Amino acid sequence: MFSSGDIIDLAIQIEKNGEKVYRDALRGVKDQSVASVLKWLADEEVEHGKWFSELKRAVRKVPVDKRVEDMGRHILQGILGEESFSLKEADLQNPGGVENLINMAIEFEKDTVLFFEMFESFLEDRESLDHLKRIIEEERRHIQVLEEYLECGPGEE
Repeated sequence: MFSSGDIIDLAIQIEKNGEKVYRDALRGVKDQSVASVLKWLADEEVEHGKWFSELKRAVRKVPVDKRVEDMGRHILQGILGEESFSLKEADLQNPGGVENLINMAIEFEKDTVLFFEMFESFLEDRESLDHLKRIIEEERRHIQVLEEYLECGPGEE
């Protein structure tokens, strides 16, 4: 069985995965415009992870709701069966590696948005729900920035 804390743990892990991959990718990128985007994304993931950690502390104070546990289990089983929430496949050494990285980052961000949208149903506190919606919008903004980068190319953002 999964608790709401388990769901939040997954959200935290998603943010850590994103940060790690973006920071790892920074080491392999020479183009300053790509490096700037990757650093920004990594920093954003850190901030989101902090918020989820705070949410987890608040949730621990609330008695566990069986309905939330059951819903969490169902969602996690569906998500974990199909999504990796990882960008490990990115190969920056091959031609087209940066473009591949950006495309995989877009998919990662889309998967993250999908997970966080499902996560919304767990939040009953208006303030937490509003904050999660802001994070979802920030993740959508990440997608937009990455897509614009692909369209415009380096140095033209």
